[in-house]
Amino acid sequence: MRIGIDARMYSSRFRGIGRYNHELIKNILKIDQKNEYVIFLNKIEYPHFKTSHSNIQKVLADIKHYSWKEQTKFNRILKKANLDLMHFTHFNGPILYFKPSIVTIHDLTLSYFPGKKMTSWIHRLAYQLTIRANTRKAKHIIAVSKNTKKDLINLLNIPSDKISVIYEGTDPEFKLISHGNQSQLTTTKSKYNLQKPFLLYTGVWRDHKNLVGLIKAFSILIKEKKLDLDLVITGKKDPAYCEVTNTIKKLGLKSNVKIVGLVPENNLIALYNLAAIYVFPSFYEGFGLPPLEAMACGTPVCASNTSCIPEIIGKE
Repeated sequence: MRIGIDARMYSSRFRGIGRYNHELIKNILKIDQKNEYVIFLNKIEYPHFKTSHSNIQKVLADIKHYSWKEQTKFNRILKKANLDLMHFTHFNGPILYFKPSIVTIHDLTLSYFPGKKMTSWIHRLAYQLTIRANTRKAKHIIAVSKNTKKDLINLLNIPSDKISVIYEGTDPEFKLISHGNQSQLTTTKSKYNLQKPFLLYTGVWRDHKNLVGLIKAFSILIKEKKLDLDLVITGKKDPAYCEVTNTIKKLGLKSNVKIVGLVPENNLIALYNLAAIYVFPSFYEGFGLPPLEAMACGTPVCASNTSCIPEIIGKE
């Protein structure tokens, strides 16, 4: 078969769907040299994507997500590729692509927490049309958790037998750092000026991530409980969610909260190893990979008890 994979979000450097694409392609090539794969990539990753496998073809598809061109130009690129099966790794495939396809649904966050960037009626309508069209015309749907499957059934009326739950997994690189490689920890501590025990949060800044609630809870720990701790927040700083930095300032926590931005994977692994506790206060998740990565690094996890989180990391 000639199988396409929408890897326009492909990246080994960040979390989320980019990482999902990276791990999916890396591991599928280990087990399948029979079928032919066409990988659709953005212009940033296209020149860096290299493989020695003869059954792989890469195609430049530098088309912005959630755009009009995604529905028109990308559709033409897909039709030209003459695929037997297309795997959309997110819900946002062209709604007028009618050849056989499967789609991975990571979550239905936008149904519960639209956020601050796509709140107009046009954006809401486009989201509803796209996710409904692509889940209905797909031959099969991959859900990353039973909770996401439940949401698909309850919110979109998808038949249960059309959905398979396939859990995500951690990369083997996420592990305890051995005593012989302590320099990795020392370098990371120095780079981010980590002098105290710290709580660690990784991820995007969105309403459903409950970052403001985390910061308020952290304030209680150091002011009322008198714990000598820092809070380290990774992820791209987002001006749209200025309440995060405003809350830090209002509570007088600037010296205790370190916003370190996006971090390279080797530093992220070291941060997991160094953290006293990894915190995951989210209101809603489709899967929740970071707590598993923290656990793989031997770090205790404090997480909210909602959506898929008990399913993925356990109830206690």
